[in-house]
Amino acid sequence: MSDRVHGRAPVVLFDLDDTLMAHREAVALGIAEQVRHRAYRAEADAAASRWHELEERHYADYLAGVLSYEQQRRARAAEFARAYGEELGDAAAGAWFAEYFEHYRAGWAMHDDVLPALDAIAAALPGVRYGIITNGELEVQAAKVVRLALDGRIEHVIASGVLGVAKPDPAIFEAALERFARSGQDVSGAVYVGDRLRTDAIGAARAGLVGVWIDRHGEGPAPEDSAEADAIGVIRIRSLAELPAAIVPRLAL
Repeated sequence: MSDRVHGRAPVVLFDLDDTLMAHREAVALGIAEQVRHRAYRAEADAAASRWHELEERHYADYLAGVLSYEQQRRARAAEFARAYGEELGDAAAGAWFAEYFEHYRAGWAMHDDVLPALDAIAAALPGVRYGIITNGELEVQAAKVVRLALDGRIEHVIASGVLGVAKPDPAIFEAALERFARSGQDVSGAVYVGDRLRTDAIGAARAGLVGVWIDRHGEGPAPEDSAEADAIGVIRIRSLAELPAAIVPRLAL
């Protein structure tokens, strides 16, 4: 008789942006349209690269509590626009970001490997429960889940903006497991899948989950992360097509 009959529930948790949703692609489309809309003289790849760098830097300040969610948006917009000769005050920066966000929203789409992976896992593990742990604001991230038509599959969305703690802090992973355990089922052995090695996979493994790193772009681990990832058993995959084979044997025990 399997553990699941005694109340053990297979739980697979995911990061959202660049794991389930093609965030980079939506950002590239969004910033290209905003550059066109603002008539900036900018090469598309260079503009996307600049915006990505600003997103990484200012969003990190938001997660660290240095900037509010709205402040990091406005800071990004103002710095990007300044590089193309447009000076934005605070309110204008907010309006600029709102314009960009609508272009970005129009590009929201799932990676092609998501639904086949979810279906394969569900077929192998009847009763599997899916959730999301995301560093972001719940309203925005939940809207993405609805747009991607994943709301019927995703049981809980755990967002750092609500909890006040972000990945890789173990507390956000523990909060997610507590949410799933409220039904009275044993959720030990849960899996977490994300595109950032340290923030997602190592953070999850440190919190007692099975950490899976999806390295979609073949970037490989940073040297300082590689040994730690190996030591704590992080699984590396290149596509969600590899996920069922990697995790089903563990969750089926």
